[in-house]
Amino acid sequence: MDQIIIENMEVFGYHGVFEEEAFLGQKFIISAHLYLDTRQAGKTDDLTKSLDYGEVCQFIKKLVETERYMLIERLAEEIASQLLLTFEQLQRVGITVKKPWAPVRIPLDTVAVQIERGWHTVYLSIGSNMGDKEGYLDFAIDRLNALADTKVTAVSDYIETEPYGGVEQDNFLNGALEIQTLKTPEELLETTMGIEQEAHRERIVHWGPRTLDIDILFYDDVIMHTQKLTVPHIEIPKRAFVLEPLMSIAPYYIHPVLHRSVMELFRELQEQDSKPQIQGEQK
Repeated sequence: MDQIIIENMEVFGYHGVFEEEAFLGQKFIISAHLYLDTRQAGKTDDLTKSLDYGEVCQFIKKLVETERYMLIERLAEEIASQLLLTFEQLQRVGITVKKPWAPVRIPLDTVAVQIERGWHTVYLSIGSNMGDKEGYLDFAIDRLNALADTKVTAVSDYIETEPYGGVEQDNFLNGALEIQTLKTPEELLETTMGIEQEAHRERIVHWGPRTLDIDILFYDDVIMHTQKLTVPHIEIPKRAFVLEPLMSIAPYYIHPVLHRSVMELFRELQEQDSKPQIQGEQK
C-alpha cells in the first residue's frame, strides 16, 4: 500500500513517569508512516484525493502538547488510534515516538517505541431464539456501531433456522455482519461477550437457548487458537445458519485454512445434507 511518511517531527510535551517530566516537559520526536491509496491524487494532482500531511502534523502536535501520559507506549497508541479515527483515508499507520531526554542516567541518543496499527475486517455471526429475536440482533448492531473504534459495514438479511446441537428449543433468527475494527481479536471477543451480557445472555446449557449470540467467524486472514478463542471459527463449514447469511455479504471470502470460498463451503454443505443417509450412519 502507498505511504506518506513524516520523519522526526520535534514536539514539546509533558509525558513521563517522574514529576519533573510533568512539570518541566521535554522534547519528543515523532515519525508517522501513513498507509493509504494515493493513486487518484497522483493521477489528478488534487489534494482532496489524498491526505494533507500538514494537517496531520498539526494534529499530532496538538495531541502531544495538550495531553499527558505516563508512558510513551500510551502516547504512541493514542497518536495511532486518533489518526485512524480522524482521517478516513487511512487504512494503517506506523508510529514511532522517540524520547531523547529519557531520565535513565546513562548517555544515549533516544529511547523509542514503535508500533503499527490499522483497521481490520471481521465477519461475525449473530443469532437469537428468545424474546424479541429481531430486536436483540438489531441491539447487537447498534452496540457495535456505538463503539468509537468499530463500525458495521455490511448486514445480511435475517433468516429463521432450526436449533443446532440437539437441545429442544425455539427456532433461531440468524444473521451475519461485516465490521471494521481497531480491536485485536481478544479485545473484540471481550466486547462481544459484554454485548451479550447486556442482552441478558445466560450460558447455562451448551448450545441452549439464548437472547443473543455473537461469534467471531473471520478476522482478516488471521489463524489463531487460544484457550478463549479460535479463528476462523471451527464450526463454520458445518453450519448452514452461519454460511447462508454470510454468503449474502461475503460470498467470495476465502477461508484461510480450508482455502475455499464461503459460497463453495455453503454449496458443499448443501450437497452433503441432500445425500441419502446410510443406515447406521450419523451426521
